[in-house]
Amino acid sequence: MIRILVAEHLALVRRGLVASLEAEPDLRVVAEVASAEEVLPEALAHEPDAAVVDLDLPGAGALPATAALRDLAPGCGVLILSAQPTPGQVRNALAAHALGFMSLDVAPERLAEGLRQIAAGRRAIDPEMAVAALQSAANPLTRRELDVLRIAAGGARSTEIADQLFLSVGTVRNHLSRIMCKTGARNRLDAVRIASDSGWL
Repeated sequence: MIRILVAEHLALVRRGLVASLEAEPDLRVVAEVASAEEVLPEALAHEPDAAVVDLDLPGAGALPATAALRDLAPGCGVLILSAQPTPGQVRNALAAHALGFMSLDVAPERLAEGLRQIAAGRRAIDPEMAVAALQSAANPLTRRELDVLRIAAGGARSTEIADQLFLSVGTVRNHLSRIMCKTGARNRLDAVRIASDSGWL
């Protein structure tokens, strides 16, 4: 019997996942959680073989929870589910040591098979997503440009970014101009979206 932890913040979706997995003769859900902070304690308490983790899990976030499982509960492989998957999400999930990545609209039998693969220590990634992640462009932004963009993502003005990074306003504007040029963005918000979708932020 493969023991599963389900981490999904939407109760209706979580119950659907649990019901779908429990319908499989070799899968048993041993824990359900609704936030990132609950993942590790429940995994340590119930020792699942695999975890299904919603990428949008509230709290500390799905990826830090995934990395924590790798470090402190290495017997529990993680499969990340995303409502709107992007190549950057796949790369970030793999960097956090997830073994699997699938869309939230995956067929129930494919999810079950993915969890069997993960419990056996193998990867379970949608082939099209894997190819897209490999083919997506490398990050063209410098570390400082990423710092500027992260703060800009919170809605900060150039003067506020300058204050936080101890830069002149002119330097911040130069960084933003280069960011938009490198990403092909129309404006700051578009640059944030492109960088987030690509997994650079």
